[in-house]
Amino acid sequence: MNYHSVVKLPLISTLLFSSYVEAKPPADFAPFTFSVSRVTIGNADVGNDGNELQRDQWLTNFKAKMPVSKKWILGLDLGYDQLDYDWKSPSGQETDYAWDDIHRFRAGVSVVYRPDEHWIFMLSPRLQYAYADTATASEAQSYGVVVSAIHRFSSGHLFGVGVAYLNDIDEVRTVPYLAFRWQINDAWYLSNPFSVGFSGPGGIELSYLATPDWEFGLGVSKRTSRFLIADNENTAEIDEWVSHLRASWKWTPKITISAFAGYFFSGELELNPEDTNETIENQGGAALEARFSF
Repeated sequence: MNYHSVVKLPLISTLLFSSYVEAKPPADFAPFTFSVSRVTIGNADVGNDGNELQRDQWLTNFKAKMPVSKKWILGLDLGYDQLDYDWKSPSGQETDYAWDDIHRFRAGVSVVYRPDEHWIFMLSPRLQYAYADTATASEAQSYGVVVSAIHRFSSGHLFGVGVAYLNDIDEVRTVPYLAFRWQINDAWYLSNPFSVGFSGPGGIELSYLATPDWEFGLGVSKRTSRFLIADNENTAEIDEWVSHLRASWKWTPKITISAFAGYFFSGELELNPEDTNETIENQGGAALEARFSF
């Protein structure tokens, strides 16, 4: 579920893992992926002053994975997200939050080294700009790097560890994480479905392959979204947990449609430099993603 700022699409695919660990990519390996998602999150009270927030998001992402030799793979990840924060007060007047439209540009490259059929080492520098219409884009830069080491067992299971160093807007974070895919049987597997980065670690999802064309998943993840709302390092950060149900339909060999139902809980809005913290009421959400491989 990619509610980016919240949950993150697209899913980590078996095909992508296979391209990392096999001697050569499978015959149906598609090096390019483009996805577009629409996310809607329900109304939620924020703080104790009667302010209410409703969120809508458009998320786009382009990825490229290109094997350059038997041991090396290069990757590219580009994305743009438009986040609409609709604020209301009980009286219908403007709230204390003057920001509503958020723009987020993302870019990253990855270098993958596969010395043998069992080990994968990855290094991925990241760059992001996340800012409201009330702020200047040039002051909203974040950068970081994600590194990981993954072991492929003879059974086909994958397990690894990694760490993300993220120099976000006016805050530095170090996020350790686990990278795994555990094939329970032919139909069930356990994995972390979201990319690691500024929005948080990968989470966990239990997936069920009902037919070659239909797959279902149940998961949970902690998501963080930080952006500039005014110049001079005035930031807003939303930190929350998200649980989700997923249904994915492989429409064609190259097109997958996924629908998500989510529940956002334990949310908090932090405003800096005021160091103000407001609780966000639990709320439901839904998302629809179309993913194209070519």
